[in-house]
Amino acid sequence: MPSVELDPETARERLEAAGVAIEPGNTDHERWRAERGDANAVAYDETVVVQGSRPTDLLALLRGEQGGRAHVYFDGASRGNPGPAAIGWVIVTGDGIVAEGGQRIGETTNNRAEYEALERALEAARDHGFDEVDVRGDAQLIVRQVTGEYDTNNPELQKRRVRVRELLAEFDRWSIEHVPRAVNDRADSLANEALDDG
Repeated sequence: MPSVELDPETARERLEAAGVAIEPGNTDHERWRAERGDANAVAYDETVVVQGSRPTDLLALLRGEQGGRAHVYFDGASRGNPGPAAIGWVIVTGDGIVAEGGQRIGETTNNRAEYEALERALEAARDHGFDEVDVRGDAQLIVRQVTGEYDTNNPELQKRRVRVRELLAEFDRWSIEHVPRAVNDRADSLANEALDDG
C-alpha cells in the first residue's frame, strides 16, 4: 500500500482543489477518507495511505506533482488470443519509476490487451500531471495504428484507438514509438506476472 508522508490538512486541500469529496474517517484513528476512481485515501496523523486497484488515481494529487516529462511503457498479454489477458505499464522520469501497474483484465485478444495497457498508462501519466509523454511499446501494430500509419477495420480497436488519441491530446506534447521487447521488459514482466498470479 502506497503511503504519502504529508500533513493531512495539506492533503485535504489538494484533494478538495481537484474536486475530490472528503468524508469523515471510519475510526477514531482516521482523520478523513476520500475516494477517486479505483483508489481511496485514508488520512492518519502524519501520513495518508492510498489503497485500491489503481492508487495512481489519487497519488499524483496528494503529492502535488504537476508538469514535466515522462517515459511511458505499456504491454498487454493474452494467452490463447483470445484468452486470459493482463496488462502492464510503467511511468519513468529522470528520478526513476514514478508509477507502475499490472493486472488481469479478463478474457480478450492480445491487441485489445495492448490497447487497454496503453489507455491505463496514459491515464496514470495524466493523473500524475505530466505535460509531455514519450510512449514506448513493443506492439508494432498498435503503435502504427495510433500514429495513423495503419488503419483498422475492427470496430472495437477503432474505438480504443480513438480513446487513446483523446488521452494523448490532453498532453502538451507526445510521441509514440515501437521498441524491442527487451526495452519494454518491465511492462512485459508486470503483464505476465499478473497473468501468472491469476
